[in-house]
Amino acid sequence: MVFKRLLGAIGVGGPSVDTVLDGAAVLPGHVLSGRVRLKGGSAAAEVEHIGLDLVARVETEHGEGESEGAVVFERFTVGGGFRLGPEEEREVPFSVPLPWETPVTELYGQPLGIVLGVRTEVGVAGARDKGDLDPLTVRPLPVQEAVLEALGQLGSGFRSADLEYGRIGGTGQQLPFYQEIELTPAPRYAHAVGEIELTFLASPAGLEVVLEADKRGGPFSSGHDALTRFTVRHEDAHVLDWNSEVDGWIRQLIAHREAYGSHAAYGHGAEHQGYGAEHQGYGAEHDGHHRSGPGLGTAVAAGAAGLAVGVVGGLVAAEAVDEIGDFFEGDEE
Repeated sequence: MVFKRLLGAIGVGGPSVDTVLDGAAVLPGHVLSGRVRLKGGSAAAEVEHIGLDLVARVETEHGEGESEGAVVFERFTVGGGFRLGPEEEREVPFSVPLPWETPVTELYGQPLGIVLGVRTEVGVAGARDKGDLDPLTVRPLPVQEAVLEALGQLGSGFRSADLEYGRIGGTGQQLPFYQEIELTPAPRYAHAVGEIELTFLASPAGLEVVLEADKRGGPFSSGHDALTRFTVRHEDAHVLDWNSEVDGWIRQLIAHREAYGSHAAYGHGAEHQGYGAEHQGYGAEHDGHHRSGPGLGTAVAAGAAGLAVGVVGGLVAAEAVDEIGDFFEGDEE
């Protein structure tokens, strides 16, 4: 769906802009392509620049609770420096790289409730106007999907997903926010863990997987959080036995929490430090993780797709598009 409007800064009779993205979904770190279509108004106009902003709806924690706001996490200039004649139609193609940490907005075609948009800004005669807004759909990288598939097959369920403003200490995080996917634990761990929070921090070299688990509080103790992280390579997506790998991660997380839980508590929103030594999941530094040969199943719909069950939570695709428009339209940075 395209949000098309007259460039208000130019006034009645000014040019109009219409941005069309190629394809249905893109991957983090890959190329986003499309076209910006301009149509001249009643008079000629000097188009000084055409810019694209990648915008996200992000939650911020503060003393009074939480609030939401729009964060521009990447900017590109894709054209400009030409004269647009009256009623002239011009198309400006573009291909820009998405940041590797771009959040995932859908899983197996199901929206996660993450709101991302591509906002087009056109500068004409010294005036700027955010003239077009399009929803941005991002699907997981193969290694991200492998982790999520394993969690589903192990019995975890999807609860919610959001974007949190802040940084996770001890990681290579680049963006000013991170994505948090909240999962119910597999039944075998429900006695020890109430919720698992998952964050992916992708880079050209691989993927940092940050896991946070709250421990159920007993009658004489309060619940608290434990956090740890693991690193895998992109090429591991089709090599590791992911069910064993991810199950080992969760076992270590719980074991570390039980061993050291009284000495550390973590909460997203503050800067997090990695738990103990970093757990490397690749190469010679495969730090104690069980590693088996190829064998990752392709039965995404069987068990793994359980993560996608209930993902929508009342927010169907069309409503997500409306929410993008409601949230970003009228936002002035």
